[in-house]
Amino acid sequence: MTKKIEIKGVIVSDDEAWIYEWIGISATNPKKVNDLIEKANGEDLEFYINSPGGDVFAGSELYTVLKEYKGKTTGKIIGLAASAASVIAMGCKVLFMSPTAEMMIHNVSSGAQGDYRAMEHSANMLKDYNSTLANAYAIKSGMDKKDILEMMDAETWLTPEKALKYKLIDGILFDDRLEIDNTKERFELLKNNKTDTKAAALANAKLNLLKLEGERNYE
Repeated sequence: MTKKIEIKGVIVSDDEAWIYEWIGISATNPKKVNDLIEKANGEDLEFYINSPGGDVFAGSELYTVLKEYKGKTTGKIIGLAASAASVIAMGCKVLFMSPTAEMMIHNVSSGAQGDYRAMEHSANMLKDYNSTLANAYAIKSGMDKKDILEMMDAETWLTPEKALKYKLIDGILFDDRLEIDNTKERFELLKNNKTDTKAAALANAKLNLLKLEGERNYE
């Protein structure tokens, strides 16, 4: 049985979640997701993502929780996965996008005040945050971290085709050109932590062949 969990609205800290609930604004916080995951008790999970992002540390926590979950986790970006929400999406073992969805990655931002020393300190801190978040995209895609940081600098918006080209997702929903079930082979290798590099290479090769049509002429 597969359990559905929604990651929608602003990504907020546990301490701020009550404010959004009181006002009636859609939001997702780590505790809410953690509680649902604990109730799943190892079942397969499907995460439906539609969020503009939000708190970077809440996003990091959710990414880590999804990444370490022992069961199968399938992410489905059904609207928008921007900023911190795109980081959370990287935590899913298998990730798909709706053909009408968008993904956005960019630099971390914050408010700061003080003298030039405080501004320099804040700038360096933000660069460090960018570097840590870039790790999530690099682990998922295999891309060079430098290239990812350049994409973040440019505030890059990704169609499903572009996200697939960069290997930030594993497939596009409802696309008959992609045999989504074949990603199970890769998942089994990940789940069982197999070290058979030949088998892993074969699984990736099969998946890449399925992606060739989706990667055609998209720049």
